[in-house]
Amino acid sequence: MNILQIAILIFVVIESLNVLTLYFNAGSRIGNGLGVFNAYDLAEKDEMVGPFVRYLIDWVAGAKLIFVMVGIAILFSTEPLVHMLVVIAFIISILSFYYRLFPMIKRLDEKGQITPKGYSKTLNYMIIGFLTMFVAALVIYLVF
Repeated sequence: MNILQIAILIFVVIESLNVLTLYFNAGSRIGNGLGVFNAYDLAEKDEMVGPFVRYLIDWVAGAKLIFVMVGIAILFSTEPLVHMLVVIAFIISILSFYYRLFPMIKRLDEKGQITPKGYSKTLNYMIIGFLTMFVAALVIYLVF
């Protein structure tokens, strides 16, 4: 297994845990659980908004599941060039977090709508961790 495959495998494992959290414990405060959003409990109790929120949560989990399954397929059935292209694609897709999601969660955090306060910074560090892992794996692969 090369360094790119190891990075993809780590991503697949962590995202698999996030998918399980979203499908079976969406209100959790770990992983991608939505319990950090103060409005989550209110939305779940609302007869009209609750099912819509549940649909969106399951949609996100399904989209993440696609990433996981494609990652698994690529890990075991392709050549190193494809691993490199996938890592580059993961870097670009993870960077998209900073386009819309990070500004939004940062604003919510600043307005006191996230518990614990400062969670947007923690999430930022986690995303930077993923990016660092993929960029480092790519550099190591290309240099060595």
